[in-house]
Amino acid sequence: MISDSHLAHRGKPNRCNLDLRSGESQTERMAHIYIRFDFGTDEEKAQQARHKLDGWKQAFRLDKRLLYKLDRLENAPAEAPAKPDAEEKGGAAAKSKGKTAEKPKGKAAGKASETAAEKPAVNGKVGLLVRLYFSSHEKLSEQRWLTRIPSEEPFKSASPKIVHQDDKEFDATDKQFESLG
Repeated sequence: MISDSHLAHRGKPNRCNLDLRSGESQTERMAHIYIRFDFGTDEEKAQQARHKLDGWKQAFRLDKRLLYKLDRLENAPAEAPAKPDAEEKGGAAAKSKGKTAEKPKGKAAGKASETAAEKPAVNGKVGLLVRLYFSSHEKLSEQRWLTRIPSEEPFKSASPKIVHQDDKEFDATDKQFESLG
């Protein structure tokens, strides 16, 4: 025979029986992995890699799972995030102006202004720091991206270094990623 108190617990969970206090989060913090690339002074390869990552993010809907930041070692950290945005806007403005004129000349002018805007930014070494941020049930996807990214062409020649959470340089890499803005 079932008692009335037992039936009352079937419909509504008893708050006393929960294993977590009300203030604790029920979700685990997702583990993340960094991949560090060193492009040396080759700004063009770093930009190719950035464009490839943007394409993957859009095509595979990896919005917050795949984040990256360019690290220009000679430049001040505050200037590094601002310069690519200004260059992209300048390149987009040149392209939009070029569309009013003849198309072949506009495209050539747009590309010339983009490369001219990127060339002065080269003062030293360029690095790329990629953060993969997958949840625990996406381990297979995480492993596929860990093998795919370093094996593709613009990344292959940039001496990829994978930094897991267990590694001793993980904390320094994490702080560096956050400081890049």
